[in-house]
Amino acid sequence: MADRHRSGSANGDEAAFPTPVPLGTRAREAVLQRIVDRRYAQGARLVEREVAEELGMSRVPVREALRALVTEGLLELLPHSGVRVRRLERTDVEYLYEVWEPLAVQASRLAARARAAGDTRGLRTLEATLHQAESAAAADEGTREVAAHTAFHESVVAMSGNPLLARTMEQLSWQLRLVFGLREEPAHMRAQHAEMYRHIAAGDPEAAAASTLLHVRDSRTVALRSLFGDA
Repeated sequence: MADRHRSGSANGDEAAFPTPVPLGTRAREAVLQRIVDRRYAQGARLVEREVAEELGMSRVPVREALRALVTEGLLELLPHSGVRVRRLERTDVEYLYEVWEPLAVQASRLAARARAAGDTRGLRTLEATLHQAESAAAADEGTREVAAHTAFHESVVAMSGNPLLARTMEQLSWQLRLVFGLREEPAHMRAQHAEMYRHIAAGDPEAAAASTLLHVRDSRTVALRSLFGDA
């Protein structure tokens, strides 16, 4: 009985005290967020000591985070020392959309199938992100609107129920957030999300896929025009 009691307590402790996030991971996410919301502008030099002070961390996890982001291509090493935020090139955006397009289309198709099979929780989450985007747009809060748009796409992926697709999309998440944050966010993007939602809610896989394809291609055009002045 005592052994069972101790085992039960241990499980309870694990539930009450989840595994802490490593400091290096926390530093990486904090720097990423600052790149996405443009507190760290493209081309800006990042000084390890200053970033550590801003984040309230020691320099070791910050150094680890900056190295990881160099490897991921969001930062680049300077010739003599330090790093800077890498400027997006047109090819970076084109490559991103080439990969994202088929994944986003398939995610919507699978989400609609999940709805047809009775998924209501995923649908409620999607609807909530639409409301968040509308609220942010009405308040002219661009950063919050970008976050809501990103959450919409992430929720479609989650609703798809395909863990491999989810893991693959997770690798693109920050690049997409960065592009969404840098481009214009025209109102018709919200309308397109609403159209995608209607088809997913109706459980119509092919209509959901078609509306997503239109949206992603339009998003690419908007991104290229906003960032590089052309389409």
